[in-house]
Amino acid sequence: MRIDIITIFPQYLAPLQLSLIGKAQTNGLLDIKIHDLRDWATDLHRTVDDTPYGGGAGMVMLPEIWGRALDSLLAEPADTRIIFTTPAGQRFSQADANSWAAESWLIFCCGRYEGIDARVPEYYRNSGYQVSEVSIGDYVLNGGEVAALVMIEAITRLAPGVIGNPSSLIEESHNDNGLLEYPSYTKPPRWRGLEVPEVLLSGHHQRIADWRHQASLARTEEYRPDLLPRRVAE
Repeated sequence: MRIDIITIFPQYLAPLQLSLIGKAQTNGLLDIKIHDLRDWATDLHRTVDDTPYGGGAGMVMLPEIWGRALDSLLAEPADTRIIFTTPAGQRFSQADANSWAAESWLIFCCGRYEGIDARVPEYYRNSGYQVSEVSIGDYVLNGGEVAALVMIEAITRLAPGVIGNPSSLIEESHNDNGLLEYPSYTKPPRWRGLEVPEVLLSGHHQRIADWRHQASLARTEEYRPDLLPRRVAE
């Protein structure tokens, strides 16, 4: 899988060299390239933004700069998904991560200030590219780099070979059953007066599976009842 990230703060993406994602790059499973948007600016000050039409606070990122940056990277439309990070976009989900992990090439466009001129995603969508404008939650960040890091980690950990034991992905929160993951415990069996549930020490696989399912239901009902089917929530 190839991932390109365009940003005015390349150093913000340094964590991508760490842990499993860094190892996957070393092993040739991922090809991640980070690009400084200012490299496509043409003036002395490497300007990438200007005041918004219609007035208002803040600055808007220039379409001409983004157009040059994207044109220099892009190949045929069918090969690429362009992802614009924006609090005004659709909500990123595990389903998106699952789908995009199967794609061969993603380009993340990290907005700043009041965002990227709206004509940029419109132009590339009209040109036949798969374009997604995506938010990671109902809040506003200073820029799209953090959102890109979140999405890239969620996506790349699903790529073949990145996680050492693929079975560990099966029972996670937000998987196909839609529930939050059950609580996990390890040694010792008693810690500061708190006990590990007895059933987990029993060695009885069916009882353990039943307990975990019920614990998942209970946790989901407490923290995310919106994820439960109506009949369960009631």
